[in-house]
Amino acid sequence: MVAPPSPLVIGIAGGSGSGKTTVANVILEQVGTEKIAYLPHDAYYRNLSDLLPAQRTPINFDHPNSLETELLTEHVRKLKQWEAIALPVYDFTRHCRTAEKKIVEPKRVIMVEGILIFAEPGLRELFDVRIFVDTDADIRFIRRLERDIHERGRTTEAVIQQYTTTVRPMHLEFVEPSKRYADVIVPEGGLNRVALEMIIARIEALLRA
Repeated sequence: MVAPPSPLVIGIAGGSGSGKTTVANVILEQVGTEKIAYLPHDAYYRNLSDLLPAQRTPINFDHPNSLETELLTEHVRKLKQWEAIALPVYDFTRHCRTAEKKIVEPKRVIMVEGILIFAEPGLRELFDVRIFVDTDADIRFIRRLERDIHERGRTTEAVIQQYTTTVRPMHLEFVEPSKRYADVIVPEGGLNRVALEMIIARIEALLRA
Protein backbone atom coordinates (compact mmCIF):
# COMPACT_ATOMS: atom_id res chain seq x y z
CA MET A 1 0.00 0.00 0.00
CA VAL A 2 1.39 3.40 -1.01
CA ALA A 3 1.66 5.89 1.87
CA PRO A 4 -0.23 9.16 1.38
CA PRO A 5 1.91 12.22 0.57
CA SER A 6 2.93 14.45 3.43
CA PRO A 7 0.52 17.37 3.88
CA LEU A 8 1.54 20.86 2.77
CA VAL A 9 2.20 23.00 5.88
CA ILE A 10 1.60 26.77 5.62
CA GLY A 11 2.51 29.33 8.28
CA ILE A 12 0.88 32.77 8.37
CA ALA A 13 2.52 35.28 10.73
CA GLY A 14 2.37 39.03 11.30
CA GLY A 15 1.72 41.55 14.04
CA SER A 16 -1.44 41.72 16.09
CA GLY A 17 -4.18 43.25 13.91
CA SER A 18 -2.17 42.86 10.70
CA GLY A 19 -4.88 40.87 8.93
CA LYS A 20 -3.50 37.33 9.37
CA THR A 21 -6.91 35.85 10.11
CA THR A 22 -8.40 37.57 7.06
CA VAL A 23 -5.68 36.06 4.87
CA ALA A 24 -6.26 32.64 6.45
CA ASN A 25 -10.03 32.91 5.88
CA VAL A 26 -9.55 33.83 2.21
CA ILE A 27 -7.29 30.82 1.72
CA LEU A 28 -9.81 28.58 3.52
CA GLU A 29 -12.60 29.86 1.31
CA GLN A 30 -10.73 29.69 -1.98
CA VAL A 31 -8.78 26.44 -1.51
CA GLY A 32 -11.61 24.74 0.40
CA THR A 33 -12.12 23.94 4.09
CA GLU A 34 -12.33 20.24 3.21
CA LYS A 35 -8.62 20.40 2.24
CA ILE A 36 -7.28 22.45 5.16
CA ALA A 37 -6.64 21.71 8.85
CA TYR A 38 -6.53 25.15 10.49
CA LEU A 39 -4.59 25.73 13.73
CA PRO A 40 -4.61 29.25 15.25
CA HIS A 41 -1.71 29.80 17.65
CA ASP A 42 -4.10 31.79 19.88
CA ALA A 43 -5.82 28.52 20.84
CA TYR A 44 -2.60 27.42 22.56
CA TYR A 45 -2.34 30.12 25.23
CA ARG A 46 -1.33 28.49 28.49
CA ASN A 47 -4.16 27.69 30.88
CA LEU A 48 -4.23 30.22 33.76
CA SER A 49 -7.19 28.73 35.61
CA ASP A 50 -4.98 28.09 38.67
CA LEU A 51 -4.53 31.87 39.07
CA LEU A 52 -7.04 34.33 40.50
CA PRO A 53 -8.69 36.56 37.84
CA ALA A 54 -6.78 39.60 39.11
CA GLN A 55 -3.50 37.70 38.68
CA ARG A 56 -4.20 36.79 35.05
CA THR A 57 -4.55 40.28 33.59
CA PRO A 58 -0.92 41.44 34.17
CA ILE A 59 0.49 38.41 32.30
CA ASN A 60 2.50 39.29 29.20
CA PHE A 61 0.37 37.51 26.57
CA ASP A 62 2.62 38.73 23.74
CA HIS A 63 5.75 36.91 24.94
CA PRO A 64 6.49 33.47 23.45
CA ASN A 65 6.41 31.92 26.93
CA SER A 66 2.69 32.68 27.24
CA LEU A 67 1.90 30.10 24.54
CA GLU A 68 2.21 26.32 24.70
CA THR A 69 4.04 26.17 21.39
CA GLU A 70 5.44 22.76 22.18
CA LEU A 71 1.90 21.37 22.06
CA LEU A 72 1.18 23.15 18.78
CA THR A 73 4.40 21.72 17.32
CA GLU A 74 3.37 18.24 18.45
CA HIS A 75 -0.06 18.70 16.85
CA VAL A 76 1.45 19.78 13.52
CA ARG A 77 3.71 16.73 13.55
CA LYS A 78 0.73 14.45 14.25
CA LEU A 79 -1.33 15.98 11.45
CA LYS A 80 1.64 15.50 9.11
CA GLN A 81 1.48 11.81 10.03
CA TRP A 82 -2.25 11.81 9.22
CA GLU A 83 -3.35 11.62 12.87
CA ALA A 84 -6.25 13.69 14.26
CA ILE A 85 -5.58 16.14 17.11
CA ALA A 86 -7.64 17.78 19.88
CA LEU A 87 -7.39 21.56 19.47
CA PRO A 88 -7.69 23.52 22.76
CA VAL A 89 -10.47 26.11 23.05
CA TYR A 90 -9.39 29.32 24.81
CA ASP A 91 -11.65 31.82 26.59
CA PHE A 92 -10.11 35.28 26.09
CA THR A 93 -12.57 36.96 28.45
CA ARG A 94 -11.29 34.87 31.39
CA HIS A 95 -7.73 34.16 30.19
CA CYS A 96 -8.02 30.40 30.52
CA ARG A 97 -8.80 27.30 28.50
CA THR A 98 -12.26 25.82 28.50
CA ALA A 99 -13.02 22.13 29.03
CA GLU A 100 -14.01 21.92 25.38
CA LYS A 101 -11.73 20.42 22.71
CA LYS A 102 -12.17 20.64 18.95
CA ILE A 103 -11.18 17.56 16.98
CA VAL A 104 -9.18 18.51 13.88
CA GLU A 105 -8.86 15.79 11.27
CA PRO A 106 -5.76 15.55 9.04
CA LYS A 107 -6.13 17.24 5.68
CA ARG A 108 -4.01 17.79 2.58
CA VAL A 109 -3.04 21.25 3.89
CA ILE A 110 -2.14 22.25 7.45
CA MET A 111 -2.43 26.01 8.02
CA VAL A 112 -0.98 27.58 11.18
CA GLU A 113 -1.62 31.24 12.00
CA GLY A 114 -0.21 33.42 14.78
CA ILE A 115 1.97 36.40 15.63
CA LEU A 116 4.90 34.39 16.99
CA ILE A 117 5.00 31.24 14.87
CA PHE A 118 8.15 32.30 12.96
CA ALA A 119 9.92 33.22 16.21
CA GLU A 120 9.93 29.57 17.30
CA PRO A 121 12.66 27.56 15.47
CA GLY A 122 11.16 24.12 16.19
CA LEU A 123 7.79 25.16 14.78
CA ARG A 124 9.19 27.31 11.97
CA GLU A 125 11.11 24.42 10.42
CA LEU A 126 7.85 22.50 9.88
CA PHE A 127 6.46 25.06 7.41
CA ASP A 128 6.72 24.45 3.67
CA VAL A 129 5.39 27.95 2.92
CA ARG A 130 5.91 30.95 5.22
CA ILE A 131 3.70 34.02 4.73
CA PHE A 132 4.19 37.25 6.70
CA VAL A 133 1.36 39.79 6.71
CA ASP A 134 2.88 43.27 6.99
CA THR A 135 0.62 46.17 8.00
CA ASP A 136 1.36 49.64 9.39
CA ALA A 137 1.40 49.92 13.18
CA ASP A 138 -1.40 52.48 13.42
CA ILE A 139 -3.77 50.30 11.39
CA ARG A 140 -2.87 47.25 13.50
CA PHE A 141 -3.55 49.15 16.73
CA ILE A 142 -6.97 50.40 15.56
CA ARG A 143 -7.98 46.88 14.52
CA ARG A 144 -6.82 45.43 17.84
CA LEU A 145 -8.66 48.13 19.77
CA GLU A 146 -11.93 47.40 17.97
CA ARG A 147 -11.54 43.62 18.30
CA ASP A 148 -10.66 43.60 22.00
CA ILE A 149 -13.54 45.92 22.91
CA HIS A 150 -16.23 44.18 20.85
CA GLU A 151 -15.10 40.55 21.01
CA ARG A 152 -13.15 40.23 24.25
CA GLY A 153 -14.93 42.62 26.59
CA ARG A 154 -11.95 44.91 27.23
CA THR A 155 -12.04 48.62 27.99
CA THR A 156 -10.29 51.22 25.82
CA GLU A 157 -7.92 52.05 28.69
CA ALA A 158 -7.00 48.39 29.20
CA VAL A 159 -6.30 47.87 25.50
CA ILE A 160 -4.09 50.98 25.32
CA GLN A 161 -2.17 49.98 28.44
CA GLN A 162 -1.58 46.44 27.16
CA TYR A 163 -0.50 47.75 23.76
CA THR A 164 2.09 50.16 25.16
CA THR A 165 3.46 47.85 27.88
CA THR A 166 3.60 44.48 26.09
CA VAL A 167 2.16 44.36 22.56
CA ARG A 168 4.42 46.97 20.96
CA PRO A 169 7.65 45.98 22.82
CA MET A 170 7.11 42.27 22.05
CA HIS A 171 6.33 43.06 18.41
CA LEU A 172 9.65 44.88 18.09
CA GLU A 173 11.56 42.15 19.94
CA PHE A 174 10.04 39.01 18.45
CA VAL A 175 7.51 39.54 15.64
CA GLU A 176 9.24 42.09 13.42
CA PRO A 177 12.61 40.26 13.42
CA SER A 178 10.85 36.99 12.47
CA LYS A 179 9.79 38.57 9.16
CA ARG A 180 13.17 37.61 7.69
CA TYR A 181 12.13 33.95 7.71
CA ALA A 182 9.14 34.57 5.41
CA ASP A 183 9.01 33.25 1.87
CA VAL A 184 6.31 35.78 0.98
CA ILE A 185 5.55 39.18 2.56
CA VAL A 186 2.00 40.46 2.01
CA PRO A 187 1.53 44.22 2.53
CA GLU A 188 -1.92 45.25 3.81
CA GLY A 189 -3.10 41.72 4.52
CA GLY A 190 -6.50 40.69 3.24
CA LEU A 191 -6.83 43.93 1.27
CA ASN A 192 -4.03 42.83 -1.07
CA ARG A 193 -6.07 40.77 -3.52
CA VAL A 194 -3.24 40.41 -6.06
CA ALA A 195 -0.89 38.85 -3.49
CA LEU A 196 -3.64 36.55 -2.21
CA GLU A 197 -4.49 35.35 -5.70
CA MET A 198 -0.82 34.53 -6.32
CA ILE A 199 -0.52 32.67 -2.99
CA ILE A 200 -3.70 30.66 -3.62
CA ALA A 201 -2.55 29.77 -7.13
CA ARG A 202 0.78 28.58 -5.71
CA ILE A 203 -0.93 26.46 -3.04
CA GLU A 204 -3.20 24.86 -5.62
CA ALA A 205 -0.20 24.15 -7.87
CA LEU A 206 1.65 22.49 -5.00
CA LEU A 207 -1.40 20.37 -4.21
CA ARG A 208 -1.67 19.24 -7.83
CA ALA A 209 2.02 18.34 -7.84
